[in-house]
Amino acid sequence: MKYDDASWHYGGDYPKELPVQNAFTHIGIFLAWAIESGLAGELHTDERPEEIDALLERKMTGAEFLERNCDGKFTDEDLNEIGNKFAAKFYEDYYFDLYVDVTDPDDKFESVYHVPNSWETYEKVAPLISKAFKKWKKKNS
Repeated sequence: MKYDDASWHYGGDYPKELPVQNAFTHIGIFLAWAIESGLAGELHTDERPEEIDALLERKMTGAEFLERNCDGKFTDEDLNEIGNKFAAKFYEDYYFDLYVDVTDPDDKFESVYHVPNSWETYEKVAPLISKAFKKWKKKNS
């Protein structure tokens, strides 16, 4: 199952002045949160442990990880069983709106793709994903 794909974003009404890598940011933040939360799939934990380490050490962002290791695609192979159960509900139904609300509450960016790909952006979003995950786990345990 494919949850998201950067090409879905830069293939449409994407701002012409931005590099395509900006379409990876929101996806990469969720993936970085999942990896930091122990929800990475075997594809990454078994085959790319050095890339996981680089992400956890913040030597690369989630967007960079997504581009280098996932070809811009966020799929069920990227997550373990629990991660997929959570993503199937949260990512599909709530994540993008949460991301937009948290990263640009005052509408200062021209578009969602103008939000910086940074660990600072991650720090704004990750606690809210964690909160949703805790709520989801409590409801689904």
